[in-house]
Amino acid sequence: MSSTYLLLWLEAPLQSWGSDSRFGRRGTLDFPTKSGVLGLLCCALGAGGEQKELLQEMGSLSQTVLSFRRSKEREALLRDFHMVGSGYDDQNPWETLLIPKKSDGKAAVGGGSKITYRYYLQDAAFAAILQIPVAKTAIIADALANPCWDIYLGRKCCVPTDFIYQGSFASESAAIVRAIEVAQEKKLVEDFRVLDGEHDGESIVLNDVPIQFGENKLYRERRVTIITVDDHV
Repeated sequence: MSSTYLLLWLEAPLQSWGSDSRFGRRGTLDFPTKSGVLGLLCCALGAGGEQKELLQEMGSLSQTVLSFRRSKEREALLRDFHMVGSGYDDQNPWETLLIPKKSDGKAAVGGGSKITYRYYLQDAAFAAILQIPVAKTAIIADALANPCWDIYLGRKCCVPTDFIYQGSFASESAAIVRAIEVAQEKKLVEDFRVLDGEHDGESIVLNDVPIQFGENKLYRERRVTIITVDDHV
């Protein structure tokens, strides 16, 4: 299958890329997940539901991420505290519908409020280089430039502050060269890369390759290697 490489520029005051979150603690990785990037593509395309066929086609193709920062030290994670279901009047027939209940419909001990902590990357910028089938280049590029639905960087509150689509290239190396040019124009410096597969560097396993979106999401694992700038310059 012939492939091309899209350069996506992911920059915003806040980003959040969860891979193993539970309800009470919604964490973020230090870089975009494959599920987050493919979810962004689905939003751009207006592709809702399970999307098994699209995800099967895209799941085995590569994703390389270059991380950039503005200063020597990366910004600390932002922790956002949420309470869901508190402050409602249980005597009001409408407001009581918003109060969390037990599975049997009865009131929970303590009112049932849910407490969550949500984490965000601050002032981060990434270049995601996504391998896609040549036949889909035009439709995906057009969708990213004219998205059907709102697109966001991990969570819906994380709105991008630059154009995401930065061009399509015949090779990954050509896309990387352009990504570095964009970073230099913005006076950003690269601090690490995330490559598919096992290479020299820190190798980890992520469960972030989507098999099925929709109500019952399914994922499979992939191995990635994190290479710091000092390792590859």
